[in-house]
This record gives sequence, C-alpha cells and structure tokens, in this order.
Amino acid sequence: MFNVGDKVVYPMHGAGIIESIEEKEILGESQKYYVMRMPIGDMKVMIPMAKVDNIGLREVVDEQTIAEVIQRLGVPESDVSSNWNRRYRANLDKMKSGNIYDMADVVRTLMIREKEKGLSTGERKMLDNARQILVSELALAKNMDEGQALDLLDETVTSSAKA
Repeated sequence: MFNVGDKVVYPMHGAGIIESIEEKEILGESQKYYVMRMPIGDMKVMIPMAKVDNIGLREVVDEQTIAEVIQRLGVPESDVSSNWNRRYRANLDKMKSGNIYDMADVVRTLMIREKEKGLSTGERKMLDNARQILVSELALAKNMDEGQALDLLDETVTSSAKA
C-alpha cells in the first residue's frame, strides 16, 4: 500500500508522485484510486488500488540502483537479434516487466541501433516511450529535472556507443 507523497513507477507509463487517494464510482462500482501526478507530460493518472499488484506499480528505485542503471547504460550493446519482429517483442516484454534494468537495456540497445543502422517507425516509437519512462524515474530518483535526466541518459549511452 502506498501513501500520498510516495514516488512510484507505473510500468509502460512512467514515474510520478501519488497526490491523493480518492473513491470514485465508475460504471456503478465504487473503488478507491491512487491519483498519481506524472511530472513529465504534466498528466494525472488514476490507478485502481485493487489492481496495483497486477499492474506492477512499484516505488521509485534508490540512489544505489540508479548508479547501477547508469553503469549498465554505459556497457556496450550485447548480442541482439537481427530479426526486427523478434527484437521488438523481446523489448516490449522487457518494458512491460516494469524492471528498471530491463528498461535501461531497451533504451541502450535501441539508441545504439538507431545510431548505427537506424530504426523502423515501430522501434522509434518504442525508443521514445522507453526513454520517457526511464527519464521520469531518473528525474524523481535523483531529484533533477527532465532535461538533466535526459542529458545524463544520452551522455551515458553515447559514450558507450563509442567504446
């Protein structure tokens, strides 16, 4: 159970702060919802409290984990399938997991692939979405703004691509 003010990550959407807990009646059914404000995109999301475990809502990671993620972003790309469809499905599964390390892998491999060979429209959208999700968590975990988090991400991956 989360509380107002907690920093949380909503897989496939990004990180935000729980602003309130409200009870709403939707389609004749009354439920409690977390109301989460997402600083990037200035959006509010209502998450049914009863489905938090199924959704995979989790707390924003700590400084130690962020340091490990940044280190992982700096490691040159490992072997990735050349089959577009297989690669896309594997990356989508990683993103759905909500695991920050998996998200970092998706961002790193797609950014490097984009620089070397270019991306299809589907993979370009996936990269944009994955970057936004990762940047939102980096920004909240390190108390920085979106631009600083994006610069940190880009610099780390770009330096690994040169290695």
